[in-house]
Amino acid sequence: MTINGWLQILLYCGIVLALVKPLGGYMTRVFGGERTFLSPVLVPIERGLYRVAGTSESEEQHWTSYAFAMLTFNLLGVIVLYALQRLQAGLPYNPAGMAAVPPELSFNTAVSFVSNTNWQNYGGESTISYFTQMAGFTVQNFVSAATGIAIALAFTRAFSRASGKAIGNFWVDMTRATFYVLLPISIVLTLVYVYLGVPQTLGPYVNATTLEGAKQTIAVGPVASQLAIKMLGTNGGGFFNANSAHPFENPDAISNLIQMVSIFAIGAALTNVFGRMVGNQRQGWAILATMGVLFLIGVVVTYWAEAAGNPLMHAFSLQGGNMEGKEVRFGVALSSLFAVITTAASCGAVNAMHGSFTALGGLVPLINMQLGEIIVGGVGAGLYGILLFIIVAVFVAGLMVGRTPEYLGKKIEAKEMKMAVLAILCLPLAVLVFTAIATVLPSAVASVGTAGPHGFSEILYAYTSAAANNGSAFGGLTGNTPWYNVTLGIGMLAGRFLVIIPALAIAGSLIAKKAVPASAGTFPTDGPLFVGLLVGTILIVGGLTFFPALALGPVVEHLVGLAGQTF
Repeated sequence: MTINGWLQILLYCGIVLALVKPLGGYMTRVFGGERTFLSPVLVPIERGLYRVAGTSESEEQHWTSYAFAMLTFNLLGVIVLYALQRLQAGLPYNPAGMAAVPPELSFNTAVSFVSNTNWQNYGGESTISYFTQMAGFTVQNFVSAATGIAIALAFTRAFSRASGKAIGNFWVDMTRATFYVLLPISIVLTLVYVYLGVPQTLGPYVNATTLEGAKQTIAVGPVASQLAIKMLGTNGGGFFNANSAHPFENPDAISNLIQMVSIFAIGAALTNVFGRMVGNQRQGWAILATMGVLFLIGVVVTYWAEAAGNPLMHAFSLQGGNMEGKEVRFGVALSSLFAVITTAASCGAVNAMHGSFTALGGLVPLINMQLGEIIVGGVGAGLYGILLFIIVAVFVAGLMVGRTPEYLGKKIEAKEMKMAVLAILCLPLAVLVFTAIATVLPSAVASVGTAGPHGFSEILYAYTSAAANNGSAFGGLTGNTPWYNVTLGIGMLAGRFLVIIPALAIAGSLIAKKAVPASAGTFPTDGPLFVGLLVGTILIVGGLTFFPALALGPVVEHLVGLAGQTF
């Protein structure tokens, strides 16, 4: 570890914190229907879309109607994206002549982008046409992120409103998230990336001849526009197979910093939106502090592990950090930081090979995902994910002091607890069941490229990434098989929608309750004590479930490395 490395990490944290209040204030005005500098241009478009959809900004929905609208829209997205892949050979903007994508892979990819996972069992530059990239993947990058923001807003209203039946309007929330937040920022980022050297063209791939005379085909395309929303919407799906390790997606340290800030910007700012909407910004800061504690622990452990290097190399008196699978232009510090950010935020974009990290360095991205998408998390998903843990935490606090649990004046009762626990258990259920089956199924084991505990970690990482809607992977696992395409797709659906539906049910239950004024016996939820309780709840409830599986994978791999052995 170096001073320069820590300065880069501190600079990143400072930029993210500086964006929280201004971006949070802007989004609060947007979702509150207040006038912004974009209103003169976007309000007519917004209202025109509402008329086409048969709704209006003044019309609100019960939680069941909100959930039905969300599920219907996302189901339609899966169908359209599946069709685009299957028909892409006959569609325009296909200069490389890409063939139709096979059925199982089309299913996996359609579910992946609609669920904001962006798991990729294919090489983008060798499988997907420009048209599918733009009309399919890039569009879903916007609307899947907007869906997450909409659910977070609906959950927030359950605490911010004194009482009622409606939690908002899905169509209005999604439209405003897309047009006022995601689209304008993405346009600016696209122009910045083009300036930094990221391609943005509909021209064919470039044929070149190297100085040695070798023929080479250089893939290009509309990369910058997809890159912008891929990061801002915590999608993570790369235009190229190498993702953000590819120089066309991530040319230098400046583009790398912009991408890392983009991943956290909206998720962190939504905590401020929450604080503003409930009338107490300290509540938002307490949530962000909880996320920050878990994030910094992950950064310290990963950077330390990667800077220390491989213990097997130390046995030969070879010192230095672990540069295997890392780009020289980023180094150990920025590669470690990027890995923690992308798995903490369920983005899944990578600028280094996570499978080439040390055992402990690779353990942190796994844990980040297994905690349940709550360390900033996906845009929107991080906020409603951590609110589920807050419900559990205040319930535990209520049991300890003998009071009816409450949060922001809303009583937490049996129904809310059942729904919260159901949502939290979806992740370990999807991950552990499929991992257990894959480790004994011959066809699934045949896809593993590494023997021993690291091979087990490859399987565990794949299902964790899918169910946590992350999308990153340990290299070495051949995922493009019928088994993995189908089961990973099921895991993505479970990790996304089997969490959203209970979250909306909780919102519907809480919004109908009258807010109880705070009293002398009310447990404060905006201070360090609550942050500590929430961190402990997340680690115990969310983390210990996976400890036996982690012990079989990265923990054993680390201990074997310390003993100077290899498989």
